Amino acid sequence: MSELERATETVVGPCLGVQPGEDVVIVVDTTTEAIGDALRRAVTAVGGEPVVTVMEPRAVDGEEPPAAVAAALAAARVFVAPTSRSLSHTRARKAASEAGARGATLPGVTEDMLARLMATDFPLMAARSRAVADLLTGASEARVTCPRGSDFRVDLSGREGIADDGALREPGAFGNLPCGEGFISPLSGEGTLYATTLATLGLPEEPVRLTVEDGRLADASGEWGARWTALLDGAGADGRNLAELGVGTNERATLTGLILEDEKMLGTVHVAFGASAGIGGTVAVPVHLDCLIEDATLDVGGTRVLDAGRFVLAT
Repeated sequence: MSELERATETVVGPCLGVQPGEDVVIVVDTTTEAIGDALRRAVTAVGGEPVVTVMEPRAVDGEEPPAAVAAALAAARVFVAPTSRSLSHTRARKAASEAGARGATLPGVTEDMLARLMATDFPLMAARSRAVADLLTGASEARVTCPRGSDFRVDLSGREGIADDGALREPGAFGNLPCGEGFISPLSGEGTLYATTLATLGLPEEPVRLTVEDGRLADASGEWGARWTALLDGAGADGRNLAELGVGTNERATLTGLILEDEKMLGTVHVAFGASAGIGGTVAVPVHLDCLIEDATLDVGGTRVLDAGRFVLAT
């Protein structure tokens, strides 16, 4: 059995718990059909009924899928979406979850990435993710710093942390695969971040300085910052909304420029702008773009979670 076959078996079995006779909608685009086919075989092997839908790639993370794909998701009991751009924060995905479907999105996933990251120590990764989520839920504020100059404070009042731990077997359960993070949608935030990965664009030669004021992205430095801001602005004024603060918990993840993997890196922080309605916020726009902060120190309430890129929270 290949590493990819083992990974897709983990997605279909331990993560999603597909049962014999269950319909499973697999959403792919024209760049990810090979992974979709591997998932189809894994579903068939456990007696499920796979239905594969193929669409054209979306332009940015968070853009809605075609109406026919949205309808397929709405009718599903289980869904898996390995697509080049994220469907996680779309109205279509949220409606499927609210209707009781359990599922996972795999935006930007590659065969190598899926094989490596799904081979993580699942119990340890899950314990880290849940510890982070619980701490975020119980705190009212957090602060991120890094040697490059990041100094960023977020207001967590009234918001709940979420563990992306791969446990997606209950009705309505939703997560990102490969998994490995604890995250929250902040109420607001202020300060400066230096990002080493920008979702959709990849790895800039120099970190991009992001300035956040009153819970919104106010400025992003250089050519890369201008290009990234343009993607957010394409969704309207709320594209700059501060949507997420997250902590990577998967020790198998490495820096690649693909945010699906980068944001899972153990000892890193990621921050996203745009849609937040699907993760406890209130903003629904057709964009959600993450950026990565390396070598971060993170304090949540009075507890240190990361110390210069080392995960130090007790689990």
